[in-house]
Amino acid sequence: MIELKDVSFTYESGETENNLSHINLAIQDGETILLCGESGCGKTTLTRLINGLIPHYYGGKLTGQVLLDGKELKDYPLYQIGQRVGSVFQNPRTQFYNVDTTSEIVFGCENMALPVPEMRKRLEETAHSLKLEKLLNRSLFALSGGEKQKIACASADAIHPDIFVLDEPSSNLDISTIEDLIGVIRHWRSEKKTVIVAEHRLYYLVPYADRIIYMKHGEISKEFTRQQFQLLSPETLQGMGLRALDPFNLPPEAKPKAKPPTLHIKEFRFSYDKHGPLIVDIPDLTLPQGEIIGIIGNNGAGKSTFARCLCGLDKRALGELELNGHSYRAKQRCHISYMVMQDVNHQLFTEDVLDELLLSMDGEDEKENTEWANQILSSLDLAAKIKLHPMSLSGGEKQRVAIGSAIASNKEILVFDEPTSGLDYFHMVEVSDNLNRLKDMGKSLFLITHDPELIYKCCTYLLFIQENKVLWHRPMDDEAIKLLRAFFSHEKGANIINAS
Repeated sequence: MIELKDVSFTYESGETENNLSHINLAIQDGETILLCGESGCGKTTLTRLINGLIPHYYGGKLTGQVLLDGKELKDYPLYQIGQRVGSVFQNPRTQFYNVDTTSEIVFGCENMALPVPEMRKRLEETAHSLKLEKLLNRSLFALSGGEKQKIACASADAIHPDIFVLDEPSSNLDISTIEDLIGVIRHWRSEKKTVIVAEHRLYYLVPYADRIIYMKHGEISKEFTRQQFQLLSPETLQGMGLRALDPFNLPPEAKPKAKPPTLHIKEFRFSYDKHGPLIVDIPDLTLPQGEIIGIIGNNGAGKSTFARCLCGLDKRALGELELNGHSYRAKQRCHISYMVMQDVNHQLFTEDVLDELLLSMDGEDEKENTEWANQILSSLDLAAKIKLHPMSLSGGEKQRVAIGSAIASNKEILVFDEPTSGLDYFHMVEVSDNLNRLKDMGKSLFLITHDPELIYKCCTYLLFIQENKVLWHRPMDDEAIKLLRAFFSHEKGANIINAS
């Protein structure tokens, strides 16, 4: 049993968000708990209390009691907590210690000094239950974001803890992989494990949650049973800053232009090895300019690699892009494009948020650049963060800073890889509004996403990639909506291929 008695916590960094105030919560053995609320409400901080990262790793002022089976958690050595509580972080890269998948899955077992036969048994059981056989003995650096998340879940599962704590586990997962995650959670529930999940995506988890804890400003604002929560209207959920319970059947809000100019992709090919299999194979593709093109497909289909080739970030990429009467090879495309990566930690460089945006600007008028940067940050709800170090921000805030840098770059082609992962409803809408402003400025936007709410909010064109090839692409019309909903409802395969 987990008990939090009048718990308050303030980070030593002095940040005002993500702190906790007078938390009282009792979690029974075998319960599945969903923590939800706007970004910065304290969900992640609460998970860090339960898995012992506070106070063992994150410093600050902690008052009250956090109890595990009646004993204060702070009195447990961290290694003992690790055997009782398995953790999956929002960014799986931050919890990896190895370079290959198999070693990572059994890493916790090795730390527990389990016999080799037992480790092999657990590896086999975990790989089977999480459907990971195809990911074994792979380089972690060659995996997609969703595949990395699956490995993080597997490393927690192999320890066989009593409690699982997951922070935004679905943020980088496609619909199919979320179904696998649901299967894992159901498996844990059948074994009477305690499962605590902090999430913005609600639809997949609410049917399995015993209780839903809604947090606001560091406090537990409301508590719902599953049945009570499912009765909340879409308008009520939006007012609470929460995502939809049925995001797959929303009406599209954006309309494509009648006859936009086009950009032409020719002979796009890429392979990591000279004679290895093609990771991108697009011989000929014509797409509209000045639109928001949603790129969909399962994890590992080649979406992010295609985006990197489009931006010229992979120098070995072959092929040309024709735009406005000019032809651009990979090296030249770097000058007309900007990409917000799935892991934005790779592209945050400066000492404060304002300088991060100024770094992307080419203008020589410092006053004008600063005014524009401040306007961008205000539109992304980051005005209060301008003097903070980017790496001190939450995952969702970092994502918005990177988006702000893309806007500030003023490039012709802007590519966003999962720009709303880890964002609540309000901030998803803010991102959507900014993408629409860029479209209205004539920019061509490519949006890699597994977020149906974002697609219906702003995408005017769809591009479906499977096994490194484009299977179909079309404007967001009735046929595209039909194909999109088929994809999200798993009626993929031959039906989608034939429809193209």
